[in-house]
Amino acid sequence: MGDFLMVTYSEKWDVNTFFSGGSDSPQLKEHLQNLRKEITEYEKKAKNLQIPSSADDAATLAEIIEATASVEKNLDQASSVIGCFVAQDTEDKKATLLQSEMSALYAKFSTSFQLVQQTMSKTDDVVWEKLMESNDLKNFAFVLNEWKMWTAERLSEKEEQLITALGVDGYHGWGQLYDMLVSDVRITMTIDGETKSYSVGQASNLSSHEDPAVRKEAHDLLEKAWAEKEEFFAKTLNHLGGFRLATYEKRGWDSVLKEPLMINRMSEETLKAMWGAIAAHKSLFVDYMNRKAEMLGVENLNWYDLDAPVSSANSKVNYQEGAEFILKHFKKFGPELESFSRGAFEKEWIEAEDRDNKRPGGFCTYMPLDQESRIFMTYSGTMSNVATLAHELGHAFHSYAMKDVHWMNTNYAMGVAETASTFAEMIVADASVKEASSKEEKIALLEDKIQRSVALFMNIYARFLFETRFYEERKEGIVSAERLNTLMEEAQREAFGDALGDVHPHFWASKLHFYITGVPFYNFPYTFGYLFSLSIYAKAKEEGTAFESKYIDLLKDTASMTVEDLAMKHLQEDITQLAFWEKGIALCEEDVTEFLSLTKK
Repeated sequence: MGDFLMVTYSEKWDVNTFFSGGSDSPQLKEHLQNLRKEITEYEKKAKNLQIPSSADDAATLAEIIEATASVEKNLDQASSVIGCFVAQDTEDKKATLLQSEMSALYAKFSTSFQLVQQTMSKTDDVVWEKLMESNDLKNFAFVLNEWKMWTAERLSEKEEQLITALGVDGYHGWGQLYDMLVSDVRITMTIDGETKSYSVGQASNLSSHEDPAVRKEAHDLLEKAWAEKEEFFAKTLNHLGGFRLATYEKRGWDSVLKEPLMINRMSEETLKAMWGAIAAHKSLFVDYMNRKAEMLGVENLNWYDLDAPVSSANSKVNYQEGAEFILKHFKKFGPELESFSRGAFEKEWIEAEDRDNKRPGGFCTYMPLDQESRIFMTYSGTMSNVATLAHELGHAFHSYAMKDVHWMNTNYAMGVAETASTFAEMIVADASVKEASSKEEKIALLEDKIQRSVALFMNIYARFLFETRFYEERKEGIVSAERLNTLMEEAQREAFGDALGDVHPHFWASKLHFYITGVPFYNFPYTFGYLFSLSIYAKAKEEGTAFESKYIDLLKDTASMTVEDLAMKHLQEDITQLAFWEKGIALCEEDVTEFLSLTKK
């Protein structure tokens, strides 16, 4: 890792600066009481809001926008802090109850907010144009036009309210049933002489076990478990798809991609260009998979071998070393990213301690009233942990970059949400490969990077192909479990370029993303965010530290324009063309080329 002038950074975060006293905080209790009153006042404003009749109504609309921003900030502040309480101590029952209370407050506000959107959207088009040009509203024109567009694409108020009401026990009810079904799935295995019952999450983690027999047994037992309940999962997926298709038909939407593309502010042309570029450059990643199969001593790489380790090299990096490594390489990109991140370490924004009763995973959350972020993860001393920490610092930097942007212009979509995080992660992942202490360590670090590319170029594409084809067949009626298995296997073989031996036919049953009711096609935005950030990273490598100010300007605009306009304004790139996407893919190909060279016999 190199030698650093070591500074001791705390591995525990400070969340008492917001509401002292944890989940029993009197300040938090007072905040929630005031928030309830504020939402009640907002309800009155929403009911009394009149359809704008002239440009003179701009000031009134600006007032309701400020009121909306205020409620949202207070809601998000409380929700983020309570989320921190739950994450740091899973036995904090008071915090869990507070989370339920927050859900109720969000729901209450949401009903009034939708009423505001609907009332504003009924404005005559000529009046609307004048309002959008007014000094009071021109800064919010993109977001307000988006509200109007969404409302125009939907049914009447009463019909949409009916769909929402029926969706609670119908649409969302099926989604909740899936959660119950999955929580019931367990497998029993004996590893190293210890027999243990594994949950789905624990069993899935065995896909990276060094013993091929363990990987295969875990895969086979999970396949068997999904098969035993496949009729339940198939019924659930069919009803979710059926509800969604019926809603689309009533709204007059002829494409199942319409909603996810609108959510991500993206055109279908851009989506096709992205997948087209990946398809055109698939062969080198197939070569990597074949080489990995050779290294593992198998004829073809099986699904359960995708995450298998190819090297035993695993250098340990303590938290202080990891922090300084990140800061050293962030500084090479730009002083602001380094200075901000150093502040995050020094001000104790990061919860990284490896201890019991913490929830799994990692996240970054933002406290808008204080304009501060908090990062949660469990640091156990691997380079993968260092990359995760850099990733979450990237999310925090995104919020920091938008600190002077009006709250209503900060709601960026899933596709661009991963821009700053993946960008920051790439800085560190690249540096770690370059500074690897041995050939074996370099191979292990390269493979970790390539696995990510394979997951986003191939696994995610398989999910996209499956979901697209499932919806087409669902229009004609119920799709059987047997047919779902076939669709999944065909999608996996196509997406992975026929490089796989055994596949995962029941992946459709095992993947939560297919059952999320809030967002359809919870797949392609991941690949978009990854490649979009890599293309920006390629530009940063060309321009050096001079690029940082341009990068910050781009982040500021991530929630107030389409992704096509964002790329054209800040990168002078047309992302509806293959050439843009190929720049990001080229960086990934460099990793594969080096891996193939290092592992050549």
